[in-house]
Amino acid sequence: GTADSPVAEEAAVTLEIHGFTPSRIYDVGVACLPRLLSYVDQLREARVILAVAGMEGALPSVVGGLVSCPLIAVPTSVGYGAAFQGITPLLAMLNSCAPGTSVVNIDNGFGAAVSGIKILQTAEKLTK
Repeated sequence: GTADSPVAEEAAVTLEIHGFTPSRIYDVGVACLPRLLSYVDQLREARVILAVAGMEGALPSVVGGLVSCPLIAVPTSVGYGAAFQGITPLLAMLNSCAPGTSVVNIDNGFGAAVSGIKILQTAEKLTK
């Protein structure tokens, strides 16, 4: 959701500083699946995806089931009830059954971006 956008923006700005042009897709959580599915073609064209989510942290598992590229899950401390300042989404993401999913620590947009950069740079070297 939009409450996760500061962490997502941290990741996007980090990518931009390193010369990449990230696509930003906001407010597409699993609470409104049709909104997410309207971006499925764009998601499937990505070389790396950073999925940022709080609350129950289900978004990376859903996205991971739709795409074949590496996916970096970023849990956020946003949420209420039993979100426990990001522990709930962190545990959900660590237990994701979507193959190719990696997880960084809570609110670590920078770390997710750097991981994505390394994946992209390695892939570039392999194609030369």
